[in-house]
Amino acid sequence: MKRFGSWLLVLILLVSMLTFTGCTQQAGTTPKDSKLIGVAMPTKSLQRWNQDGDNMKKMLEEAGFEVILEYADNKVEQQVTQVENMITKGCKVIVIASIDGTALKGVLADAAKENIKIIAYDRLILDSPNVDYYATFDNYLVGKIQGDYIVKALGLNSGKGPFNLEVFGGSPDDNNAFFFNKGAMDVLQPYIDNGKLVVNSGQVKMEQVAIQGWKSEGAQARMDNLLTANYADKKIDVVLSPNDSLAQGIVASLRAAGYGSADKPFPVLTGQDCDVTNVKMLIDGEQSMSIFKDTRTLAAQVVEMVAAIMNGTEVPVNDTSTYNNNVKDVPSYLCEPVFADKDNYKKLLIDSGYYTAEQFR
Repeated sequence: MKRFGSWLLVLILLVSMLTFTGCTQQAGTTPKDSKLIGVAMPTKSLQRWNQDGDNMKKMLEEAGFEVILEYADNKVEQQVTQVENMITKGCKVIVIASIDGTALKGVLADAAKENIKIIAYDRLILDSPNVDYYATFDNYLVGKIQGDYIVKALGLNSGKGPFNLEVFGGSPDDNNAFFFNKGAMDVLQPYIDNGKLVVNSGQVKMEQVAIQGWKSEGAQARMDNLLTANYADKKIDVVLSPNDSLAQGIVASLRAAGYGSADKPFPVLTGQDCDVTNVKMLIDGEQSMSIFKDTRTLAAQVVEMVAAIMNGTEVPVNDTSTYNNNVKDVPSYLCEPVFADKDNYKKLLIDSGYYTAEQFR
């Protein structure tokens, strides 16, 4: 009887230990053999993020990984919760396109405790030492291409002008917005200084031109105000818009103000992302160009980085000094952007299989 009691006690202890171990792992310890990758996207409200998320999930799964893909409806708290859940579920790498680049410090510290690697995707995550890598397009070059396009379209290098210019900036909580602005303004500022470009509103600084949340309605409201205050008796010739969602709002405002006629043509207008709506605007002559950042290229690069992390090999980067997140220089891979306009959009967007011709009919 005593021997039976001893064996029973041993059995109870073994069951208790196994249960405790299982609970501990479930509570957040990442299994060593996990192939689970987290992908946190900011919103489904913009076409480009849907494409980014879909491309990333597809390519990661084709590479043999399991994927948790989440969208956060542009709500910071929701994104934080989603990343927390990815940590709990045992993700080994989490790819994050942040909503607010300054709001993830706490949750990234939790990820670091579990030895989870973080790749910031297209938007640099700020104020955290726990951002391991950054994958994006060359954001300064994005702005420079927009500025160069304006110079060429207006013939500024040939001495033409003056032309009336207004400047728009992206969301102030997105680090990329400042790179876009600097790239463009480094090109355009000399022409403002010599009077070939005239900013009638006088607003060129990011704190004056930024549109919170990259919202089309914010850009439309600002454009309405600019036209009312500065262009009652003159026309606007060129608008620097850093992306397509702002360009949509700008065009809506210009249409309402009577632009689009022979005597009042649409101004030269830049953009970024080649959203379907904006490509249609290119075709219709309402928007002049849009930076094309092929999400397939960026997704493929991220998959390479994830695979290297998971295999313990050297992670591919091509820039180690440009992107400082206020704590460290984040090792980065910068893909090169190009632009689409009415002359090349078919070759760039349709012939490459990114879109179908039917999407623009």
